[in-house]
Amino acid sequence: MRRLFAILGAIALSSCSGDSETAASTAISGGPDFLELIDDARVSVNAGNLSEAGQYYDEARELEPENPGLWVEIARLRFRGGEHLTAIEAADYALELDPQYPSALLMRAQLVRDANGLLESLPWFEAAAAAAPSDPEILADYAATLGDLGRYADMLTVVRQLAVVAPDHPQVHFLQAVLAARGGDPVLAGTLLNRSGLVQRGVASAMMLNAIVNLQQGTFDTAAETLEELAERQPANVRVNELLARALWLGGRDRALIDRFEALASRPSASPYLVMLVGRSLERMGERERAIPFIERALEGRADEQIVLQGSARQSGQLPIATAELRDFVGAGNLAPARRLANILIDRAPLSGDIHSLAGDTYLASGDAERALQLYEVSARVRRSWPLTRKMVEAFIANGDEISAEVLLARHIAGDPHNTEAMFLLAQRSAGNEDWLRVAVLLDTAIELGAGNDLDVLALRAETARALGQQDDAAKFDQLLSDLKPSEFLTP
Repeated sequence: MRRLFAILGAIALSSCSGDSETAASTAISGGPDFLELIDDARVSVNAGNLSEAGQYYDEARELEPENPGLWVEIARLRFRGGEHLTAIEAADYALELDPQYPSALLMRAQLVRDANGLLESLPWFEAAAAAAPSDPEILADYAATLGDLGRYADMLTVVRQLAVVAPDHPQVHFLQAVLAARGGDPVLAGTLLNRSGLVQRGVASAMMLNAIVNLQQGTFDTAAETLEELAERQPANVRVNELLARALWLGGRDRALIDRFEALASRPSASPYLVMLVGRSLERMGERERAIPFIERALEGRADEQIVLQGSARQSGQLPIATAELRDFVGAGNLAPARRLANILIDRAPLSGDIHSLAGDTYLASGDAERALQLYEVSARVRRSWPLTRKMVEAFIANGDEISAEVLLARHIAGDPHNTEAMFLLAQRSAGNEDWLRVAVLLDTAIELGAGNDLDVLALRAETARALGQQDDAAKFDQLLSDLKPSEFLTP
């Protein structure tokens, strides 16, 4: 159950409130001809015809070139089209035209949240809410961001404000469902979630919450069905895969778990949790010889190496051809053609943060950490996710810049306070510096957030207690480690 709450705390609630459909509904003022062009552009965007939408916006710009609402629209279009860097410029220009324009403040808050973390985005959300205290989109995203930060009392205050100004807004029920699930009331959470309608619309955060609620209620097959759909859409999402494996395990569906996850668990980058579930399922099926390597790997804990790019599994159809080809090159060790292809992709999409990140992976895999950092830093201007942060940390270390690596880790934790993996990584580095008090604070926080079943966390916490001369605490954590460390097999 603690693992469920850890995953629940890590759900990006703001990704639900940042839904492109709601974002595009923001009101905009202007002349009738101008507004007609904006409406036509929005229709084209919703139909996926971004080029046509751009033409409409260009015509609108000829009519009202200094309309801040137009530049917010242009920023959204550019972001959706992969022109991330010029999208940021357009959003900045909207604020230059009107520093108090609500939708421009909201977009700046969203961009800061993606690039700099949750905490640094709060002043922008506060400014947006002050400029438009009755705007439901602003309030919904503000509340979701507070929830992602773990500030649930503040989140509840904003949700109540949202319920007053827009009682039928789907985010009211969704965010209330999150609070109910965290409060241990899955029945109420499920009711509120159904009223939101977001699961039916296929919103990822709502689907994840729906699965967690079903796991809380013991309806494992229903949870697995939802998670299977979500995993098809997000095949690289570690949390989705772990939760799906958990649902299959709890439902006794060992064959389905093995068929889906054995290959993934065989990869060096697989989490110990997933590896253990695969091993235990094989054992429960009587396949002991196949189970042994998985169980032994899981007991070894985390691998030290950072896996930058894997093979594409191209048959799944989940990756663009060029991206899949690049991953296949790196996975096969063909680094020279991989770098050439990465450079071609940057030339084709010089404004894309995603392409810069992918190219950075290629150079990091090639041992060129300096060039990788240059590419990662461009990508981080758009979105500094945890995988990107971790690779930047590795690149800094490879360059001999230990201080920058630790500063980046600390900064990421401040903006993503539920990230127990980041806390553990910083704790490891702090232990290397014998900063044991810092290690204790980091690990105690991680344990409180749900990492208390992590064998590596407990082992380092016990070591920390001994270094601090806290023998009783050391004995306590040693005992917890002994109790939780599984026997070699479940059955004799």
